[in-house]
Amino acid sequence: MNCDIVITGVGGQGNVLASRLLARAAMEAGLAVFTSEMIGMAQREGVVMSQVRMGRQPAGPLIPDGSADVLLGFEPSEAARALCKLKPGGVVITSSAPVVPVTAALGLCRYDAGAVLAYLRSAVPSLYAFDAPALAQRAGNAKTLNTVMLGALASLKLLPFSGEHLLRVLLDSLPESLRETNRRAFRLGYEILGVN
Repeated sequence: MNCDIVITGVGGQGNVLASRLLARAAMEAGLAVFTSEMIGMAQREGVVMSQVRMGRQPAGPLIPDGSADVLLGFEPSEAARALCKLKPGGVVITSSAPVVPVTAALGLCRYDAGAVLAYLRSAVPSLYAFDAPALAQRAGNAKTLNTVMLGALASLKLLPFSGEHLLRVLLDSLPESLRETNRRAFRLGYEILGVN
């Protein structure tokens, strides 16, 4: 099974780690995997986009526009910005909670998260949106947002390996002190879409 995934968000949300965990899970499942990252000003809440290609020998690590099976948005406006990567019939899983840009916080521009989500709903038939930061907080650590999102992705069974496999890889990559919180975050993400 082939699967091309674009992960997008802003710096500090764990996007790069999520892409590396997906790549490691694919490799441990015996699949070919290629990744690419654009991190720009990631440390200052700038755009971060990762691309993960699994299960085939593609021409390269970059997913052509209109080809991604899944768009995993850690922030709604960044999910909207990356929609050009999604193939017709592709799936978008996004956090509905905005990260308000500095310019909007200063009143220099407007960020209407409701309008962004309405646009996504009108543009994508297979859209799953939920408040990922709230689930991460509920799990016990705001920094588990990426784990929540990976759990939600695993629940849709679009990956070429099981959710249990992804969770094992994730937990194996963490220090013992962080495992239980991340296990809770993954489970909350897995259950939020109610598809199982």
